[in-house]
Amino acid sequence: MSTTPTPPQRDWLTAVLLSFFVGGLGVDRFYLGQTGLGVAKLLTLGGCGVWSLIDFILIIMNKVPDAQGRLLLKK
Repeated sequence: MSTTPTPPQRDWLTAVLLSFFVGGLGVDRFYLGQTGLGVAKLLTLGGCGVWSLIDFILIIMNKVPDAQGRLLLKK
């Protein structure tokens, strides 16, 4: 019986930097493993900037979990 290994916990600072610089393209959501939201954010250009700004604030406050439901790791 094989089990799928869980990916390592995502880094908070990396998510903050990705959200700030390329969040409008959904790269931050792709990094967090949330592919569907990443595609939606990419197609809407970050919800015309509003979605990107909200995501940036939520990531800074560490309120956005990764795809496995884990909070981001602050080193």
